[in-house]
Amino acid sequence: MELEVRHLRALCAIADTGSLHKAARQLGMSQPSLTTQLRRIENSLGAELFSRERTGCRPTPLGLSVVSRARPLVSELAALVAEARSAADGADGPRLRIGSTASRALVGWLRRLRRRLPGTDISLHMDASANALLRAVASGRLDVAFVHEVEGCPLTVPDGLERRVLVDREPQFICMSPDHPAAAHPVVELADLAEDRWMVDPTVDGEWDALRRVLGAAGLNPSVLHGDYQTAASLIAVGEAVAPCQPTSGPRDDIAIRPLRDDPLAVRLLLFSRMGGGTGDEPTSGGLIEAGVFADLTEAYREAALRAVGYRQWLTRNKSPLLHAPAA
Repeated sequence: MELEVRHLRALCAIADTGSLHKAARQLGMSQPSLTTQLRRIENSLGAELFSRERTGCRPTPLGLSVVSRARPLVSELAALVAEARSAADGADGPRLRIGSTASRALVGWLRRLRRRLPGTDISLHMDASANALLRAVASGRLDVAFVHEVEGCPLTVPDGLERRVLVDREPQFICMSPDHPAAAHPVVELADLAEDRWMVDPTVDGEWDALRRVLGAAGLNPSVLHGDYQTAASLIAVGEAVAPCQPTSGPRDDIAIRPLRDDPLAVRLLLFSRMGGGTGDEPTSGGLIEAGVFADLTEAYREAALRAVGYRQWLTRNKSPLLHAPAA
């Protein structure tokens, strides 16, 4: 049996829901059909991808690897279909094609853009790889890209792009089970995580290199799991792993989020566009950024930052200008 996109979509659904029953309902199929499909996929690959337990399904190490590779493929196909349908509709009028790595600021940013640019067809393409998004802007497939540049791992910026810096240094916090001993402290020492397994997404440009460098500098060599952060959340909640996370991450009862002592992990938040003016139905370029897209992103990020209690406390301790709204 050859793997198809529907098989990859099924694997992602099982990993996301942690249950064959819930995944089947999400996919619009019966549980027995999904169980049979999973068995065929595993037989095709020659190994078990999920361990069936009384409380649900958990990815095996191979399952984590397969799902982390499957997600961007499924996402890319969905984007391809959406773009093809949009082109087939022949919709006239202005459009704004946004690319972004994961961020809690996206909801507020899109809401503001729709108010600022009424009648504009605004689309969003997500990708864990910032470099892939920059290539898409350079080739004209995207108009702007909001990305994270991991500290110490510069992005490869194609010619013809201009950059605006949203946040020069955003600290990366750590997420862990609420029962973890380190969760009892307001700030976590790296040494307190020496015996933990760390989860890192290898598709995020530079993240593993930076984490390995920081852990090595602290004299730590913990075991590492590679997988996407949606899968990681279920492992973190039960104490099977810890992982870096954005300080704007929303609160969850089953996960504790804390800053690390001296903020050894950080990213820079950047907005890229093509240089020069847009043409036809493309309201792109630096002119667009100056026209308000960047301002809207700044306000949306500030809103998300202040909503996260731990990050707001960090911003207060560090006297960040984000605490103060810009003058009207």
